[in-house]
Parts: sequence; structure tokens; C-alpha cells
Amino acid sequence: MWIRLTDIISKTWSGLTTREYKRFKGLRKQSLRDNMTDVELMLNGLAEASSTAISKETNPEGFVENAAVAVKGATIAKNARHELEAELGHSVISSESAIGHINPENELPLSQGNSLSDDSKETF
Repeated sequence: MWIRLTDIISKTWSGLTTREYKRFKGLRKQSLRDNMTDVELMLNGLAEASSTAISKETNPEGFVENAAVAVKGATIAKNARHELEAELGHSVISSESAIGHINPENELPLSQGNSLSDDSKETF
């Protein structure tokens, strides 16, 4: 049931199911969330948080009632998305993914100067 509700939330705010979204971004086994832009993540989070808050207030029972709550919550994010897109003049749904942006050669090598061994960690 939760996978179907996740798809309802995704489809409502973005226009794409999770499978369609992954295909749009050219992903296979990679995590969709790990390949979303900041705005996509925030809208997805707003859709999920809104759905959860509505669910806590209304206590839906069964799939049909939960699906209706998912649509209500995701519609809040959909409206925010449309308002932002109107301001920007373009879609915030991006085919951009992390694939090709991660270059292990650009990572800092671990050395004595930048390693975080147990005895060098600071306590905050």
C-alpha cells in the first residue's frame, strides 16, 4: 500500500510516478532522492509532510481514504511548484541527476592532515 501511496504523492505534485521520474532522470538502480535537485527534494518533502500532517488530523482508514489524503497533501506541493515555476518561467522538474557529476578524482585524499581518526575528532 505504501508504494502505491508514494506513487500517488509523486504523480500529484510532479506529474510523474517514481518509476517515470527515475526513467526521466536516466536512473536504473540509483536512488531517486539522491538524484533530485534541492527544489525537487523540498517539494517532495512538502508533499510527504503535508500528507502526514493531514493524515494525523483526519485518521484515514483503508487505502481509498489514505489515497485521498495523499492527493490533498501532494496538491499543496503541486501548488507551490506551479507558483515557483510561474515566477521562474521554467519547470523545476529536472532531468539532471548526480550521475556524471561525481568525480572520485576530485575528492580529497585522506591523509594525516585531514583524516578524522578517533583521537582527532572534536566534540561539539
